[in-house]
Amino acid sequence: MAKREDVMEEGMGSESIRPVAFPSLEERKGDGDTRGIRNIDMLLDISLSVSVELGRAQMTVKEVLSLGKGSIIKLDKLAGEPADLYINGKLIAKGEVVVIDENFGLRITEIVGTREVVESLGGRER
Repeated sequence: MAKREDVMEEGMGSESIRPVAFPSLEERKGDGDTRGIRNIDMLLDISLSVSVELGRAQMTVKEVLSLGKGSIIKLDKLAGEPADLYINGKLIAKGEVVVIDENFGLRITEIVGTREVVESLGGRER
């Protein structure tokens, strides 16, 4: 079996290997674009799935089928505990539920750190 270095030398000829250079997310300069648009602006219109979780419960199919108007589902959180804010299924923040003009909202009280994000994904922090 050939070594990695041997394969690279055989396949590359006289060409050299260089790391990929990506443009920075800083403001573009010198490319004729006078609008001052930042590269990150391209991401601003991407849709994300945002959900707020008050709590969780495990139920059997029989229990779900027995639910009706006025049924109460016991959640794994106590009243007054922070609700979790998920973006694309990842825990991002915690907050308190508020009511504004008959609409529910979430007042963010804590942005979760790297450790909590990794734990919510089921992995470990490096």
